[in-house]
Amino acid sequence: MDLNNYQRQARNTALYPDLGSNPIYPALGLCGEAGEVADKVKKVLRDEAGVFSDERRQAIALELGDVLWYVSQLADELGFSLESVAQANLDKLASRAQRQVIGGSGDQR
Repeated sequence: MDLNNYQRQARNTALYPDLGSNPIYPALGLCGEAGEVADKVKKVLRDEAGVFSDERRQAIALELGDVLWYVSQLADELGFSLESVAQANLDKLASRAQRQVIGGSGDQR
């Protein structure tokens, strides 16, 4: 699936206050869903000795879909396409790799 096509289709399911002028709602939703992903991974470490069963992997995949939905909505609220966000990220990472600063910390490395 094309990222921008996903974004358009996901927007059809968006229902929250001040849709179209409310980046706060999807930003908070993104935090919540990312927390759910982390919690499921944590439980695999705690309960399954770090072994990801197919059932656990599928449950995490569903949560990752929710993360993607909120990323899509936040991008929409800020006037970005998912494709442009993804391309900018790849460009940033390629630049870091070329300059041999892919590791380390700091946004502007």
